[in-house]
Amino acid sequence: MSLTNKSNTKTLAKYLQLDQNGKVQAEYVWIDGNNGLRSKTTTLDFKPNDVSELKEWNFDGSSTNQAPGDNSDVLLRPAAIFKDPFRGGDNIIVLAECYNNDGTPNKTNHRHLCSKIMETHAESHPWFGIEQEYTLFDLDGQVLGWPKGGFPGPQGPYYCSIGASVSFGRDIVEAHYRACLYAGVKISGVNAEVMPGQWEFQVGPCEGIDMGDHLWLARYLLHRVAEDFGVVVSFHPKPIKGDWNGAGCHTNYSTQAMREEGGIKAIYDAIEKMSKRHAEHIAVYGEDNDQRLTGRHETGHISQFSFGVANRGASIRIPRHCAAEGKGYLEDRRPASNIDPYSVTHVIIESTLS
Repeated sequence: MSLTNKSNTKTLAKYLQLDQNGKVQAEYVWIDGNNGLRSKTTTLDFKPNDVSELKEWNFDGSSTNQAPGDNSDVLLRPAAIFKDPFRGGDNIIVLAECYNNDGTPNKTNHRHLCSKIMETHAESHPWFGIEQEYTLFDLDGQVLGWPKGGFPGPQGPYYCSIGASVSFGRDIVEAHYRACLYAGVKISGVNAEVMPGQWEFQVGPCEGIDMGDHLWLARYLLHRVAEDFGVVVSFHPKPIKGDWNGAGCHTNYSTQAMREEGGIKAIYDAIEKMSKRHAEHIAVYGEDNDQRLTGRHETGHISQFSFGVANRGASIRIPRHCAAEGKGYLEDRRPASNIDPYSVTHVIIESTLS
């Protein structure tokens, strides 16, 4: 593992132990115009107990592809609070929504409409669980663990792997897992993926708008953890061309009706509705997803809608145990690793409940 330019965490630690004299650091995090993340810090004179106590802030949107230079202020409105695993203590991370000066949601703010549709259908108690795949690269642009100027052995021994010859980046994965638990992110598991240097973490179950909030914050924490190790995180759905698995964001979904006895009918009804809006779903299921949804490497083809029980090559998979029990959830395998989860959960609710 390349440790070039990694953070000097031992030196930093002695400063983080200094008393803050009653002040609290609040790291405001937002989604930029390139579907990436940005953040900056402000000092508070108190420990907030609710997001409503936090101030509205702003930033230069012309530097984040969110506003023109002659009208560059973009407003940050706090939406959710998490504990800060990097600074510790009473310090917090604030997930914020972006608004234009006229009060309208910024073009990058998909949370605004997602929140409204979740409120409209709150009585259905929609639950989501997202499986976030990602790839680790060193600072030279090489997949972590891959031989310089070459390729590792073919896929097979790397999925859920154990051992230095097949598992690359576990320190980052473990650090990220613990950071999520500390922050209050609903992380539910991790595993090494099929392509070497590729991993997955799962977030959920989360109800409604919490799904997008918790996944975005988990991504932020992953970038920050990887920064400490001098490693780069890629959410591209096909980071390496050729006979290698891509990276997805499989989205598990259920309503209360699906989870109750006889819920399999509600599951099939939802799948039928989703089949009629395949193109609308694909439109928000990630950039460059055509490179991943080829019908190979455990995917369905991007131009075709399909479903099946325990079929990982289908658009929608019904888990075997759900089919056997006659209730549960469905897994939408189409979303790419670089999705905006607000857009994905929004279109799923819109398709199945509206």
